[in-house]
Amino acid sequence: MDASVSTPEIGRSVLAAGRHTNVHDLGSGAPVLLIHGSGPGVTAWANWRLVMPALAESRRVIAPDMAGFGYTERLPGDDYTMDNWVAHAIGVLDALGIERTDLVGNSFGGAIALALAIRYPARVRRLVLMGSVGVPFAITPALDAVWGYEPSLEAMRGLLDLFAFDRSLVNDELARLRYEASIRPGFQESFGAMFPAPRQRWVDAMASAEADIRALPNQTLVIHGREDKVIPLQTSLTLASWIPRSQLHVFGQCGHWTQIEHASRFARLVGDFLAEAAADEPQPLS
Repeated sequence: MDASVSTPEIGRSVLAAGRHTNVHDLGSGAPVLLIHGSGPGVTAWANWRLVMPALAESRRVIAPDMAGFGYTERLPGDDYTMDNWVAHAIGVLDALGIERTDLVGNSFGGAIALALAIRYPARVRRLVLMGSVGVPFAITPALDAVWGYEPSLEAMRGLLDLFAFDRSLVNDELARLRYEASIRPGFQESFGAMFPAPRQRWVDAMASAEADIRALPNQTLVIHGREDKVIPLQTSLTLASWIPRSQLHVFGQCGHWTQIEHASRFARLVGDFLAEAAADEPQPLS
């Protein structure tokens, strides 16, 4: 992390799974860990900035830049695998002394959240999967374009058009800001190493086994944008049908940016769902 850079994208630094990790840590109360998606130049702040303050009104919000992204330390010979991303997320929880957390995963982050809940069931209370990877599907042309991004202002503008249903959210200024984010030192180098072609194999590598998903005990909220071009709605339909204690919310007139295009509604939906979590806890004997 470059301490000389002044940007709201930088929070605090913690040593997690052997790497200095940029983490936003705000609010108090029951913890919720937010895991961002895999767009070029993404950071936890860029992904969650519109919903973190609302969620932090009633809980402790933890949002790290995952290994290979944002302002988290990049290590020589980094190997970007599900095993390592899950280990990094667990390392963040350990570094902050959090034994058990609610967990929200967006897209690529949904696959990490799903795998973490399967592998470390004692660490996860409620689960929210938004536009999530984690089950088998044929890679979409849009996701192939996102993962195959080569830095240019025109390419970034094209990606933003794929992400958002509401074109008023997409303008030249946003494209310029996200393009500049994608070419910060180290950002594109690590991003380009994550998802080389052919990219269907990375969709497959992020999928958890059906039997493991069906065995999840967690109360789970599955969220998707109906007009999502990046991750097909069918993935969330599959997750909702496989996870026994799940519910599904589909936002109409919404692309892959549920937390941005419908920020207030998303925060209320997730906040209300997580507020019910006390009912999941064992009750003392009377």
